Amino acid sequence: MENKDLEAEIHPLKNEEGKGPEGLANCTQKEAAPKKLKRLSRWRTAAFFLSLFLCLTVVFAFSFIIPCPVRPISQRMWSRTYEDTATYAFLAMQDVNKDRVQDVLFAFKAASASSNSTNSSCASQGLASPCAFLAAHSGTNGSTLWQRPVAQELLLMDCSREQDHTPACLIVGEPDILAAIDLETGQTLWNEAANLRPNSTVLSPLLKIPDVDGDSTSDLLVFAETGEEIQAHFYSGKHGTQIGSIGTLHLPGRVGHLMQVTPKDSHYVLLYTAKALYAYSLKALCQIAFSSTAHSSSGLTEDPLWEMAIDSATRQITLLSTGEIRYLTKMPVSSSADFLVSRSNMIELVDGQRLGSMWVTETPHILSEPVLGAYRPDEVDVIVMTRDSSRKKVMVMEGTSGDIEWEAGLKLLSGTDSPRPATLSTLDRRSVFLFWGQYQRDANGTGSWDSAQQQLYMFHPALPNVLLETSNVTEHIVAFEGVLFERSRHACYVLLTGPQVGQAPGQVMLSKWKLKEAIAGSRVIWLNQVAHNSEQSVRERFLRTRYRSPQ
Repeated sequence: MENKDLEAEIHPLKNEEGKGPEGLANCTQKEAAPKKLKRLSRWRTAAFFLSLFLCLTVVFAFSFIIPCPVRPISQRMWSRTYEDTATYAFLAMQDVNKDRVQDVLFAFKAASASSNSTNSSCASQGLASPCAFLAAHSGTNGSTLWQRPVAQELLLMDCSREQDHTPACLIVGEPDILAAIDLETGQTLWNEAANLRPNSTVLSPLLKIPDVDGDSTSDLLVFAETGEEIQAHFYSGKHGTQIGSIGTLHLPGRVGHLMQVTPKDSHYVLLYTAKALYAYSLKALCQIAFSSTAHSSSGLTEDPLWEMAIDSATRQITLLSTGEIRYLTKMPVSSSADFLVSRSNMIELVDGQRLGSMWVTETPHILSEPVLGAYRPDEVDVIVMTRDSSRKKVMVMEGTSGDIEWEAGLKLLSGTDSPRPATLSTLDRRSVFLFWGQYQRDANGTGSWDSAQQQLYMFHPALPNVLLETSNVTEHIVAFEGVLFERSRHACYVLLTGPQVGQAPGQVMLSKWKLKEAIAGSRVIWLNQVAHNSEQSVRERFLRTRYRSPQ
């Protein structure tokens, strides 16, 4: 045994040589394993660096080679002037040139447009001079996107529709035309005869109704007035051709109308005179209009609860409030069809399910149609401008109860007519309120003021003791809108000033002002003598406000 151990120590490889083929195979495998691992490691390294190279290539391509979308640079303020012109009380905001910034559309009456295009004169469209023009201006810098004559006289316009998935303006004008204008190009999509009676007055608004002629496109309903007679005209939303009409609805002294959809998805037209409110189901109107045609109203329904509340003989709705009816306003609640009835000295909220009164609040003389906003988060409140003697004030009424939540402690003088207020939704789910007037600085009411000048005031519910006095104008304000020109940002107001159609032509000005610029140069007004913050901190609070686009 000792000899064997000694032999092993002297010749350690001798035993390995004597193991035969099996031992040699094992040795070969042990030698090949490290080589395989080395080759695998090289492949892994190559794959890693190749992946890294591809990733860097993609990053550099998107960063330097492939251009990123260029965000339009918007001017803080711009204005465009038209000479020897009269304008209509109409403003619309749409993204005409697809740059994700809202553009401005307005209408005016002139002998010719300011552009040098071939269709910039009335004669180019076979119209006498002066005629009505429709113009689109870029929201970024005010440049003219397009402008063209559309009618001899403009009677009604709506730029919130789509025609075959193309944004369009619908116009009713003289001589007896109904036309659709492509918002992107200004070209006419279709032009048909409106078939209105001579000397009739077209009543606003134009109503969009469900498809009643079977062409899978929503249709149009236009009301016109001749003396004390009201006519209803139905038009195809696809081609503009007339598909039916109602000769006469006897509603003496009619003022306006509104389309409502009940909780049971039934369509009703509310028509109001100075003294009464009436309701007709769209189904009943279609049955009268299409009695001798192939069109059907089978897809329309009537709401049993509404029919119970409406007088079957007169179609009148009973209201608790009294006084002259001035306006009807929809409440923006998706699950309800509630609406406001604004009279000369009170406001009533009507339940859209059973047509019962929910509340009535007395107010002084109402100057303009109420505007909806949010004084507290997620509320629907009513902003009303009223006049008492020679002054006016702004009131905020709670939408669910009619209680007055806020009003300007010191009145706003009403030396001139003012446009209706505007609201902009904020990120804290409230609203910033914008309204025109002139503030009386002396508490005793003896301060002097310029009756021709109006200031724009801003109010935020988070600062109920403060008004910001911003811009001022001396020209006649025809139309005014508060607008978010981009999604949840770029808060501005748009102003249209000058003579209206029916007055002597003059200078018409369309302008856009960014609210941040107006706030920076604003004057802080304390509604009582106690100032809780510095004026600069108040301005900074308004400047930090973040806005929210409507859903």
